[in-house]
Amino acid sequence: MRIFAFVLALVASAAFAADLSKEQRAEIEARIQSYSQACVVGDEACAGAGATAAASGPRSGEDVYNGACMACHATGAAGAPKVGDAAAWAARIDKGMDALYASGVNGVAGTGMIAKGGCGDCSDEEIYAAVDYMVDNSK
Repeated sequence: MRIFAFVLALVASAAFAADLSKEQRAEIEARIQSYSQACVVGDEACAGAGATAAASGPRSGEDVYNGACMACHATGAAGAPKVGDAAAWAARIDKGMDALYASGVNGVAGTGMIAKGGCGDCSDEEIYAAVDYMVDNSK
């Protein structure tokens, strides 16, 4: 039991060790708020919220990164290469962009990288843009 408590405390403290801006923390907190506080597309209380997001067009690579990828790629969680760490990205970049795009869209078996980084509403093109953003900032 003590080991479990220690591991839980260690994992919890690691989450706070990330160097995130106030805006990034607010975005993360908004994404993980309880279901009862979340706006669900089609809900009368959310009138027009979904339509506004859809009408604005595809998200930029930076927006997708901040919304889905940053949780792991800013902290190194689950072994994810940190954005800006050229050494961690070098071998991945050497495999080519098609391989990186495939990893972003499909995930990487046996690792913490899940399909689309868990962004279920991201298009493949938005994932490609996020990969481009991370690679451009990690060379």
